[in-house]
Amino acid sequence: MTAAPGAGVSFGWGPVDARRLGARAECVVVVDVLSFTTAVGVAVEAGTAVHPYAWADETAGAYAREHDAVLAVGRRAATAHHPWSLSPAALRAAPAPARLVLPSPNGSTIAAEAGRSGATVVAASLRNATAVARRLADRPEARIAVVAAGERWPDGSLRPALEDLLGAGAVLAALHALLPGATLTPEATAAATLWTATKDPAAALHGCDSGRELYEYGYPQDVEVAAETDSSATVPVLVDGAFQEAP
Repeated sequence: MTAAPGAGVSFGWGPVDARRLGARAECVVVVDVLSFTTAVGVAVEAGTAVHPYAWADETAGAYAREHDAVLAVGRRAATAHHPWSLSPAALRAAPAPARLVLPSPNGSTIAAEAGRSGATVVAASLRNATAVARRLADRPEARIAVVAAGERWPDGSLRPALEDLLGAGAVLAALHALLPGATLTPEATAAATLWTATKDPAAALHGCDSGRELYEYGYPQDVEVAAETDSSATVPVLVDGAFQEAP
């Protein structure tokens, strides 16, 4: 996944590419459709500043207390008194806290890796793909890296995920339409082409491995929220450690 000389828009997978591509990009777009970046978008829409955190362990609670934030728990640990979790549907229904710590080993880790490079970090999903592309198109000279999160195999290695490839492709296709002169790497072009060729993205999201897993776990509503293509104009940007609405 080496960028071509002079390429302005690149595409990669996971934390390693976030670090590698982010080192030469002005903006890194993180895509974790099921469910981190979809959850971030839903929360930021409601006025919540979202602090990504890589680990769902006892350190997350300490981090939340340090930032005077509500800690999102696992989907099954959510209750009527503490309804905040990684579930976008649950976040939509819950009261909106001022600050939320959202643990996620994939999306949060990628955001952290990208942020260390000094690049602007943006959270994208199918819900805001075109809005993100419009914001990026305001800086046509900037180098942009779009990074799909993927999932993890039991041994910790990266499992490419169709939903994240589609989400990244949606951003890339919209960006290419807005900036037809932009140079995309072959990988970025392939992702954009896949999105354009997908006739029913919602069906793909419901039928892919990650979508089926959420159905099996009892959370089909999270897939439904994630499939709301271009329903949001919110562009979450990582500022001082928290995703907030772009100014």
